[in-house]
Amino acid sequence: MDFEKNYIVEKLTELCNTPSVTGNTANIQRKIKKEIKDLGVEVYANEKGGLIATIPGEKESAITVSAHIDTLGAMVKEIKGNGRLAISLIGGFDFNSIETENCTIHSCKGDYTGSFVLTKGSVHVHGGDTAKQTRDKNSIEIRVDENINTKEDAEKLGIAVGDFVSFDARVFKTKSGYIKSRHLDDKAGVAIILQTIKTLKKQNITPVNTINFFISNYEEVGHGSSFIPQNTHELVAVDMGVVGDGQQGSENCVSICAKDSSGPYDLDMRKSLVKICLEKKIPYKVDIFPFYGSDASAALAAGNNIRVALIGPGVDNSHSYERTHVDGLMATYNLLYHYLTR
Repeated sequence: MDFEKNYIVEKLTELCNTPSVTGNTANIQRKIKKEIKDLGVEVYANEKGGLIATIPGEKESAITVSAHIDTLGAMVKEIKGNGRLAISLIGGFDFNSIETENCTIHSCKGDYTGSFVLTKGSVHVHGGDTAKQTRDKNSIEIRVDENINTKEDAEKLGIAVGDFVSFDARVFKTKSGYIKSRHLDDKAGVAIILQTIKTLKKQNITPVNTINFFISNYEEVGHGSSFIPQNTHELVAVDMGVVGDGQQGSENCVSICAKDSSGPYDLDMRKSLVKICLEKKIPYKVDIFPFYGSDASAALAAGNNIRVALIGPGVDNSHSYERTHVDGLMATYNLLYHYLTR
């Protein structure tokens, strides 16, 4: 099991350290495409850039397994007169979750580092006004790490409205097995899919159902899975499990979602997933995510005639500086593997 755990953590670290804001995912998609090909599976990209890899089964009807590689981020909304940058958010998160974080501005002339700071950020200058500020689009700005004092200074460097902004992941693994990083949602799911492909190919397994592995790249804005392979009869989304007040989930187990903001997930699929966890002694929790949507729910909203389920490792502090545990990663991997090979 250690080799599986090590591979998942290695790939998760690599993915977290590769920027992939929704709308700007071509670089990481190339890396994943190469990895899947190296594992011996053919893979192609749809028109939106999502990747689809297929392992043929005894039946043509398929289980499609999805995870998304796009992340939260931002876009330059305005270059201010002092050369600092106002931003427009990509994805659903709060401005206070990025205060003081480092970032990268991806311009036409290259990448520039910067930090998210308050417009009144120094207590030595602004006194109590710093604490009183509401953290929003008017009070949070990017301070670029270049000699910039005017709008023209920034423009000469090639910085422009519409440039993507990615957040530093700060991925770190503790001795106790925790993994802290931005974007565990859903790079953890992608790493788990890569290990599942690797295991199936190594064992030379021909599954009963054809398996499509779908790496979507627009999930954070709601339409990552608007297109899925036509032979899909079931879709299993591998995404983060919510951890926090009022939730059953834990970073040390796999969450099985019964319902999110889009409504209930398929009951029969949920029962099958729970049965596997009980039989294989996989630590799990069934949970409800009230402020959540996934590629599975988006696929239903797009009109696909399919059944859907959602599983994933428990992730604490979601859409901010997140944390999970290798036990939760392995529980999710084991459940997915046994579901696909049952």
